[in-house]
Amino acid sequence: MRAHPFKLIILALVTAALFVAINPARALLPSAPAAEENSAPVETQEIEQAADAGSDQRIAQRIRGVFAEIPEFANLRVTVRDGVVTLHGTIADTAEIARAEQIAGRVDGVVTVRNDIERDTSVEGGLDALGALSERVSGWVAFLPLIGLAAIVAIAIALLGQLFAGLSAFWQRVTPNVFLAELAASAIRLVFIILGLVVALDMLGASALMGAVLGGAGVVGIALGFAMRDTIENYVASIMLSLRQPFRANDHVLIDDREGRVIRLTSRATILMTLDGNHLRIPNAQVFKAVILNYTRNPQRRFDFELGIDADDDPRAAMELASETLQALPFVLADPEPTARVAAVGDSNIVISVLAWIDQRESDWFKSRSLAIAAVKDALEEAGFALPEPIYRLRFDGRTDPLPIGTAATVTQSADDAQARSRSEPPKPSGPTDAANDVRPESEIARMVERERREDGEQGNDLLDAGRPTE
Repeated sequence: MRAHPFKLIILALVTAALFVAINPARALLPSAPAAEENSAPVETQEIEQAADAGSDQRIAQRIRGVFAEIPEFANLRVTVRDGVVTLHGTIADTAEIARAEQIAGRVDGVVTVRNDIERDTSVEGGLDALGALSERVSGWVAFLPLIGLAAIVAIAIALLGQLFAGLSAFWQRVTPNVFLAELAASAIRLVFIILGLVVALDMLGASALMGAVLGGAGVVGIALGFAMRDTIENYVASIMLSLRQPFRANDHVLIDDREGRVIRLTSRATILMTLDGNHLRIPNAQVFKAVILNYTRNPQRRFDFELGIDADDDPRAAMELASETLQALPFVLADPEPTARVAAVGDSNIVISVLAWIDQRESDWFKSRSLAIAAVKDALEEAGFALPEPIYRLRFDGRTDPLPIGTAATVTQSADDAQARSRSEPPKPSGPTDAANDVRPESEIARMVERERREDGEQGNDLLDAGRPTE
């Protein structure tokens, strides 16, 4: 991991050296300054020539004087007629042919340039090109110490960045969690690497190459940003969740429609244990945008249920009885006090909505609700309230065969007898046991979460910090 930044630095320096090699006009090689010093004013300054009767001679004289100062153009012949410049001769390099035409065309008074310069393909011309290559290689050899010095400076700056990034205790103190501490260390390391490259390339005189590299990197970064939008969104959501701390470990939460207890928050996902003991990993991007319901944050929680009574019964008496029954239950809180409401009136019944509060630290919500429903139902039945039963209306078609005489009366008598027996002899349920009245909170899932947090080796990756305030 530590060798990778140094490889990057060496690669950048080699690239800079190649840039120097293919751009001799940059004046980076020791052998080039003399020629460039003479030719630069010719290429960058406008050459003026008065237009009069002897302008052709003066134009030709001016161009010959300029060519005489450039070794590659010393043997070229120049003729001018009516402002039209004709160039004759041979040059070994095709790029120099175009350069000669460009210089001649910038002289004041020149109408156009006819370039008759031919490329020198003779053996002597090849030897001259070989000599130029030899001079360039010699310049490279002389340039190596500067490249080495630039590499040493870049590596030294990168090592300094590694030193600062290695102060993990300091970054953990100044950042909220380990994830942000690692992010800050990585950013410091990257900044120092880039700084080392900029300094080294500036020493080589190839800062323009660094600008091109950074520009290309920006374009590539934008393209990768669009391609990896989901990944980047998830990464940013992890940072925001680690700062916001919307829940604690072992909190009972409902994230959209996913319910469970929180095991940990990692840099990629929020891990829940569902109420049936399964692991559920939710990407942090979804958690950050989701509606989060935390059942653990407030220990007081309300439960409610509905029971129906006969339409002929008094709903006010039923509501009062339901409230008194809930107040008598030991697990129901007196403040806020339980209450009952008329929820709806149907064709054959009145729906009573019953509400009560419990302390989740002492009572389980599901158990408490179940026992409360049973207690209110028994109290209503003992007080004579009729709980509605399904009513079926039978219709006999006149085309059906009539029942035998006495059969209808027998059926009616049997139904009445069965209903009377059911009312006079209700089934006697067995007395409630201690296990049936147990409303202690269910802790199996909570114990499983705590055991996994202790045993799992990924504890260091948990971004939840119990010492920081929650949102």
